[in-house]
Amino acid sequence: MYLTTFDPFTRDFERIVRRAFGPSANAGYRTALPMDTVRRDGEVVLRFDVPGIDPEKIDVTVDHGVLTVSATREETRNEGDEPVVRERFVGSFTRSVRLTDNLSTDAIEATNSNGVLEIRIPVREESKPRKITVGTTKELDS
Repeated sequence: MYLTTFDPFTRDFERIVRRAFGPSANAGYRTALPMDTVRRDGEVVLRFDVPGIDPEKIDVTVDHGVLTVSATREETRNEGDEPVVRERFVGSFTRSVRLTDNLSTDAIEATNSNGVLEIRIPVREESKPRKITVGTTKELDS
């Protein structure tokens, strides 16, 4: 079980820092696995930026309606390298997304292409929009 702490002071401080100095003001406040989500015919698509991460180091799981993407980017340095600027994240990253009951978690597919992890989740048939036929009633002759 994961526990999350809630500290309104820290949350408000982070928001003020981002507004004043931009999203890159402090690397600790940036999201390590940025995500876009789109809905298209019959599915929801999540896209995560995972450049420079070995596909073998990416783990996608779904448990009790929560999709979790974990990835590890290892630092590559040669002997004698002395870092001058370090802006790229290294280490382990995790991003969790709560899924609605309208999605079919049994049929999730994931692909990794050009540094983008794409996860496709089909919408359940019973949750898809459908056209309802409007009938007419005939008056009964009395």
